[in-house]
Amino acid sequence: MTVQRHLDKELRQVNEKLLLMAGLAEAMIHKAIKSLLERDESLFEQVNTDEKKVNLLEIEIDDICHKLLALKQPMATDLRFITSAMRIDTELERISDLAINITEGVARLIKQPQLKPYIDIPRLADLVQKMVRDSLDSFIKLNVNLARSVLTRDDQIDDLCDQIFRELLTFMISDPSTIPRALQLVLVSRHLERIGDHSTNIAENVIYLVQGKDIRHHIEENGTRRR
Repeated sequence: MTVQRHLDKELRQVNEKLLLMAGLAEAMIHKAIKSLLERDESLFEQVNTDEKKVNLLEIEIDDICHKLLALKQPMATDLRFITSAMRIDTELERISDLAINITEGVARLIKQPQLKPYIDIPRLADLVQKMVRDSLDSFIKLNVNLARSVLTRDDQIDDLCDQIFRELLTFMISDPSTIPRALQLVLVSRHLERIGDHSTNIAENVIYLVQGKDIRHHIEENGTRRR
């Protein structure tokens, strides 16, 4: 087997592990929010199990990538793929951590009466899950336009988070006894917001992979901020 064919085989392995990791991370978000809506603590263990799998996959991906960098001396697109893969698996691991944080908040919430009907938080969760899914689809398809569409949704997520906070603030002001429950819901929304941020980071890495253009920190190639 030639060096390039061996490299291609290991790159495919990295790609497969990333996709598995992404599927687990997205499932964790879904289960975490479902546990809130259905007040179902049986889902917590599933989320914890998935998180352990995500952590192992991150280690496996990084191990393969480090060996490839050290032993195969990849060039050009292959090198960008490897560096992007290591960034993306870190983002996915952080997404899984945030899903765990959500379940920890839910565990406190379901021990108390529900504060209000959940309308905006499920909507926020749906938007965030779509961002995660599209950021990974853009990676699979090397689709820069789809990656850029993920970046444009960040403001929508922020606005909805602010709306949720303002509504919960009215509960806390009008009835101080609601403060613990309202604060937990604020934290759930903030964790979802952070998942959206990690999705935009994945999308930025896809643009780097395809175009060799680093737009992290919202900097385009002309040095101006992306709006």
